[in-house]
Amino acid sequence: MASAAGEAPPGPCRGEIGLQVWVESHQLVPGLLAPAVLLGAALGAGAAFLLGFCVIRPLLRSKDDPQRLLESFHSDLHGHLDENVLSRRKKKRETEMSEEEMPLADGSSNPSLHENPKQAVLPNQIIETSTSSSLGSLTHAGKEDCSSSTTIHSATSDDRFQDRTFQKVTCFPEILTCESFDVKLCLYSLLLKDLLLLDTELRKEKQVVYMQVLKTYLYDFYLKKKITEDLYQNIILTEETDLEELQKQLTSRLLSTEMSGARNSEYQTLEDLERREREYSEHIIDNMEAFWKQADKAEQFLLSQSNCSSAKRGKIMMNLTEKMIAVEGLLSQSQDLQTMDIQEKLFNWELMVKTTDFLKTKIQVESKCRLDAVAGILDQLTMKSNLSLSQKEELLTGLHKAFWEQVAHYNNECVQQSKDLIVKLLACRARKIEELKQAQKDEQGNLSEARKIRHLDEFLKACHEMFEKQRQALHDLEEEDDCQSTEAIAELHQELCSGTSHALDGLVQELFLQILPTKTGMSLRECELLKEECLENLILQLEKWDSCRQKQWKLFQEQLQQEKQLWTKEYALSAVMQKHLSEKYEKIIQGVLRRLGGLSEESAEYILRKHRLLLSAVLRRLAVRNVAMAILTHMKMSQKKSLLQELREQHALQQSSSHCQDEHHWQLQKAMESHILEEEERLEEETQQTHLDFHQQLVAEIQEALQLVQQHMEQVIGRALLQHARQEATKQSSEDGEDFKERLIEAVVESVYVTSNGVERLVQSYYQQIERIMDGHDNRKLQQLKSLQAEITERNRVRKKQENERILKEKMNQGTLNMSSAVHQRMLLRQQKFLAQFDVQQQVRLDSVKQKILVLHHLEAQLENQLKQAEQDFITELAALARIPLPVRKQPLNGSLPSGKGQKTTRKNSHSWEKEDSGDINGR
Repeated sequence: MASAAGEAPPGPCRGEIGLQVWVESHQLVPGLLAPAVLLGAALGAGAAFLLGFCVIRPLLRSKDDPQRLLESFHSDLHGHLDENVLSRRKKKRETEMSEEEMPLADGSSNPSLHENPKQAVLPNQIIETSTSSSLGSLTHAGKEDCSSSTTIHSATSDDRFQDRTFQKVTCFPEILTCESFDVKLCLYSLLLKDLLLLDTELRKEKQVVYMQVLKTYLYDFYLKKKITEDLYQNIILTEETDLEELQKQLTSRLLSTEMSGARNSEYQTLEDLERREREYSEHIIDNMEAFWKQADKAEQFLLSQSNCSSAKRGKIMMNLTEKMIAVEGLLSQSQDLQTMDIQEKLFNWELMVKTTDFLKTKIQVESKCRLDAVAGILDQLTMKSNLSLSQKEELLTGLHKAFWEQVAHYNNECVQQSKDLIVKLLACRARKIEELKQAQKDEQGNLSEARKIRHLDEFLKACHEMFEKQRQALHDLEEEDDCQSTEAIAELHQELCSGTSHALDGLVQELFLQILPTKTGMSLRECELLKEECLENLILQLEKWDSCRQKQWKLFQEQLQQEKQLWTKEYALSAVMQKHLSEKYEKIIQGVLRRLGGLSEESAEYILRKHRLLLSAVLRRLAVRNVAMAILTHMKMSQKKSLLQELREQHALQQSSSHCQDEHHWQLQKAMESHILEEEERLEEETQQTHLDFHQQLVAEIQEALQLVQQHMEQVIGRALLQHARQEATKQSSEDGEDFKERLIEAVVESVYVTSNGVERLVQSYYQQIERIMDGHDNRKLQQLKSLQAEITERNRVRKKQENERILKEKMNQGTLNMSSAVHQRMLLRQQKFLAQFDVQQQVRLDSVKQKILVLHHLEAQLENQLKQAEQDFITELAALARIPLPVRKQPLNGSLPSGKGQKTTRKNSHSWEKEDSGDINGR
């Protein structure tokens, strides 16, 4: 019968074995059958409520016995392989559970509770176990689907996992009191929080360094009398105020995102996290764009107000941009290192959590092993007729109740004292962090003396080293506090465990040295020997448990190594993506500068550096976003990974449980191995799909961010072209007509034919003509840009329609591809499709910009010709008034063209440039 109990599933088996033992026990003395039934009913009525709700129901929930876990897995595995059997078994299990939960009998009327020592477990035995443990996750998973703990897909495919709430945490010590299922999600949420803090710190460093660089140039201007002291103070105050306002706006938007959609202040969902991270990224990109505009505005104002030559101003802008590029490089290196430190912190956290989890389960395992050892000794006494069956059941029931009370008290004390201890530790942690940050703030205040550093490169290096040292100091403080908190919690559990273990030992001693001598009539020496034998059995069982724990620890470390490899792959892919985008857009901006022509080498170099600065800032931010998406991917797969890890642990325990297995066990082991491989493949495929979904979202965000870079660079290029046009106009005017204008002015002053009224009439007519020319220019510009935008919009609509049709065809053919292609092949095809789509979209944007530039160039040339013609008419009329002969002037190279003709010419040139650019890009 013991053998049968060992091979059958734990849930249904209790009812079946209990019925068999009941029959057999009363067949031994048939005459006592009726009295025994009446006596059992009478005794059962008194103890029914206590036993039913305090013993039987927790027993049904408890899954702390590795052998029972294996038996449960075997039962569920057969159910997974045969859906019909699963359906019948599920109904039967629900029926039996509903029957067993009813308070029908006490321990004496249900001998099966203690007939098999391996089945003796304590209630509430799985409180606060780890997610990687083979106990806690199965219990939590059973809350949603108790039909099978081995089928990962069926247990987690429900969308409720996406909406499942888990606790909000602000630091690691709080996780030590979280529920087992929440631990992994809470750890990942802390990683996201640390990423946001890192991004905030780096942005703060960038703004501080920018202000110090700007102050250095301003101070140099002030010393050289290029600007006044009032202007110097005004620019600094304005910039600092604007930067503070930008930070306030960002903080307000981030706080609004944090609060919106939250069900309450203590819990959150995966959906909440995904939404927040997406909105965080949008807010930060918007803040980055606002910072660019503010920096450009300040630089332009400074240069316009300073008494510097054009060459000097260009050199200053070049140097300032170069310094900020160097700053971005330092920040990028720091960000990469800090991100890897954050990831490494995750594994340290998991190790600490795993350590405390083993301590949390230690007393439950010890209690179970003590009960098993005692039950074994009592079985021997029953077989030797030293104890009756009813006496044995009575002793075990009483001991079981006493053990349960001790374990329940231990659990309650662990939870309450751990929370109280964490509150004290967090208060101490907050004080230490506040003191450190105040000291760091004072150290940063000394940067006001940085303008005295003559070499700006030395300042940049010293400033970055200071910020890096401060971040590392805060990281070390938090890491040390995490370790101290874990040690404090471990000491608390060890202390409580020791006290509970001593109490349990006292209960066992009382049983052997006081109760058994009275019940059995055995001598005290014989009972002491039985107690020693019980202790030996306990030691053997604890050694087995320790062996299982070591196997679990080894599997856990292997899992961590696999996750580290995944993170390393994520970093490599992110670096490749950044390099690809950087090189691609470097070529694009160089091609644009080549096609523009006319710009000086200095202006082209400045534009190129400015583009590098903006692109490096965007790529650095998107690298953080990529890591955040990788974390979200791991979070979405965390439950399935935990369940798969449980299967691996169960399989390892099954392999080590017996070296000589029969054919049935061997087949079950093979089936289990096959099932694990199947679930691993399924998990890998779903992980790749989730990663692909996030990757597609990241591509869209990259496109939006690069669109901002493009728009900002259009303004930079426009300013450079305008400055170049003014310089050329001034140069041409001075070369062609400066001498004649000077002679004409002298002749007009000396001429007797010129009156003041005549000159005033000519000037007013000239101004009116200029006004008409400018109004006409504005109208033509508005009309042609509207027409061009309509054409671009229509072309994009047609292109999107064609693209949607192509995507629809691909989806129709994707079914065959999914059935016949491997996961990595589909991933490769989708990546190629995204990159191709990305290239096409960027080419379309480039073509649109080129068309706009050509239209603006044509309108600018047309305006320039009209202004020159108006100026020439004024000079002609003035010379005629003064009766001064005009020199023979050359015909203008570009005549004034009607609006329609100019538009057609522009469109024609645009199409020709498109062909040339397309050939150039394809050639590259």
